[in-house]
Amino acid sequence: MTTQTKRHRWTRWAGAALAFALVGGAAWHWQRSSIPDAKVEPAAQAATAEPDLLRYPAGSAQLQMLRVVEAHASGVPVAGALSARVAYDEDVTAKLGVSYSGRIVAVRAAPGDHVRAGQVLAEIDSPDFGTARADVDKAAADLRRKRLATQRLRDLATDDGIPARDLEAMEADLSQAEAELIRAQQRLRNLNPHALRIDGQRLKLVSPIDGVVTERSASPALEVAPGMAAPLFVVSDTRRLWLIIDMPERLLARVKPGAMASVESDAYPERRFSAQIMQLGQAVDPNTRRVPIRAAMSNTGGELLPEMYVRALLLQESGKGFRIPNEALVNRGVQQFIFVEEATGSFRRRQVKLLAQGSDASYVGDGLTEGERYVTAGALLLDAELTARAAAKP
Repeated sequence: MTTQTKRHRWTRWAGAALAFALVGGAAWHWQRSSIPDAKVEPAAQAATAEPDLLRYPAGSAQLQMLRVVEAHASGVPVAGALSARVAYDEDVTAKLGVSYSGRIVAVRAAPGDHVRAGQVLAEIDSPDFGTARADVDKAAADLRRKRLATQRLRDLATDDGIPARDLEAMEADLSQAEAELIRAQQRLRNLNPHALRIDGQRLKLVSPIDGVVTERSASPALEVAPGMAAPLFVVSDTRRLWLIIDMPERLLARVKPGAMASVESDAYPERRFSAQIMQLGQAVDPNTRRVPIRAAMSNTGGELLPEMYVRALLLQESGKGFRIPNEALVNRGVQQFIFVEEATGSFRRRQVKLLAQGSDASYVGDGLTEGERYVTAGALLLDAELTARAAAKP
């Protein structure tokens, strides 16, 4: 950008700010004249010669048009707000299906229910499980029979000289029966991994973790089978969530794992949530030229929900600033000012250092300290008052 282009931009900015200030000043003076009973003392009559200080007595109409808030330090973003999406923390999320065919005969949990590990979510009647249990019983009976037969043959081999090959064949059959029982038992365990009590061929689908039932596709009489497209239940500990942020590739060198992010949501416009960057994506989306990054965030209050769209501000690793609404900033050429409340009814125009600027709010450094009170709504009106007072001087 050339020096001439910059000068032209600042000239337009300054002109727009001056026009806005003059309009605001006219509105203020109209407001003062429209309240005949209010005790109004023009700033030009204030008992001060300081060019950046305004004082108003209690009850002045001007004070009714101002909004004053307290400054609190926060991290400074490396760029403007980025689009982000809240997601399940997969480390504490279970998507439950079945490894057998059957039919749901009872549903024990609904979406939104808090469940404990081991709690029954549904009961399923499964012919597969009935067959598996029958296979175990059959294999166990066959093993018992072959053990007895082998033992009798061993006793006969000692007394009557039974050929060794007959005994070896019987022992091989015994080993095969033992292996078959192990196989049948393992299949039964796979169908019922939590070893819950079984009624006939009815199995119980249980939650493996403590959490909340966030999704449910299970319903009474639903036929189930391995490989279903949707899980029967999704159980997640929603006190922990992931944040998936779409970051422009140009910011890759400025963001590292462990850095913090400030999260804003339209559902809670006055709240700021914190997230910590856990992992940077390993590929750039060829269409958007953005990199997905994953952050972890606490959600102990349950305000945020999976699949909610939010905005994320990636914060610098060091340095603090003050987040102020853009309406609090007064631009005069290349400089920015705010109005700080020094005492009740007393406001001083003070220059600040602009660290970052967004569409709704900006971050400033020098010129404001922790706990100071500054003007948000009405800052341009105060600036117009100072401008009018300066113009009235001979």
